[in-house]
Amino acid sequence: MSNAVHTTSSVMLTSGASGRVNALFSLRVWRSLIMLINAFVLLLLVPFRGRRRDEKREESGGAQHHLGKGVGGSSGGPVVRVPAKIVSWRKSGLSEQEVAARRALAIRRVVQDGGDDKKSVREYSLFYTARGNTIFTQSWTPVSATIRGVVLIMHGLNEHSGRYNVFAKHLNANGYKAYGMDWIGHGGSDGLHAYVHSLDDAVADMKLFLEKILAENPGLPCFCFGHSTGAAIILKAMLDPKVEASVSGAVLTSPAIGVQPSHPIFVVLAPIVSFLFPKYQFSAANKKGTLVSRDPEALIAKYSDPLVYTGSIRVRTGYEILQITSYLQRNLSKLRVPFFVLHGTADSVTDPKASQQLYEEASSTDKTIKLYEGLLHDLLFELEREAILEDIIEWLNCRV
Repeated sequence: MSNAVHTTSSVMLTSGASGRVNALFSLRVWRSLIMLINAFVLLLLVPFRGRRRDEKREESGGAQHHLGKGVGGSSGGPVVRVPAKIVSWRKSGLSEQEVAARRALAIRRVVQDGGDDKKSVREYSLFYTARGNTIFTQSWTPVSATIRGVVLIMHGLNEHSGRYNVFAKHLNANGYKAYGMDWIGHGGSDGLHAYVHSLDDAVADMKLFLEKILAENPGLPCFCFGHSTGAAIILKAMLDPKVEASVSGAVLTSPAIGVQPSHPIFVVLAPIVSFLFPKYQFSAANKKGTLVSRDPEALIAKYSDPLVYTGSIRVRTGYEILQITSYLQRNLSKLRVPFFVLHGTADSVTDPKASQQLYEEASSTDKTIKLYEGLLHDLLFELEREAILEDIIEWLNCRV
């Protein structure tokens, strides 16, 4: 594949009629504006609350979707439950018991798997952020293979690092030590499940964990792997010159670069509602019943996992995704790290055209893109996962 370097001209921005702007946003005007916004938001939320009983009756049977079409388009597949919505309007207070239960389960899985596997040593550790949060991490170390590189794994929205156990062991078999981090609000880490007040916190935590990895593995090339929103977190971190200088490359599957809300009105409402009701679960913002894999067993495993969040997206989380997407769209040309971006052409969660845009606009001289015809969002859990794994390993091997 050909590589291209693109440069963009700088744009001068001015504040314009600053005097009139200052007069417009006086204290009195701000108070009136806030009152109007509150009234408007409350009017919007009343219908959601009024339908509570009806929605509960609808949800009692669950949302069932037939996964009947594979590569050839044949029907008659098994029934797979794909979450369409969660109980509407419930208090989303942070439960310490819930966090403790998630962390205990994450630890138990590491300990049980680590004792059974003879080819990899799987361990967990915790680190603490400046914000006072506890972040759950884990590592996979090859037993017999010579370590020639390390890979930091960043999971996607609503999942956790443990879902990449098979991928990590595949890396081990090829001489790569793997690390995984559950970002804030996910897996065994602190935070209300799937609530992210700021994705910049996740970016900062990733940088801190990366420093720890580099200190533990001096002299070894370090790569980052990210899926979906995890890929967006990596991309934003890579724009930091310090991170750029410390990593050898990035592998990005289905990156969240071109994420769009299900309705344009959400772009207008998101900043307001995310400020007033950040933890509110907005079922109307979800693409209901969206399939992320054509493998029925992979879907069942995902949506039956207690560490995977299957509810409606929280307003603040959705707003943060729109924010980081917008930021990356404006700064793609600043990326200089070697990267390999992989995307399924049938992905309806993130846009494969945005991955093509990343490839075309990034200033990296070493960049590769591969689009998989007909594949969906969760590439490492698709039917063709073995071939995809080999594509990733081949790319890493060429850069060690």
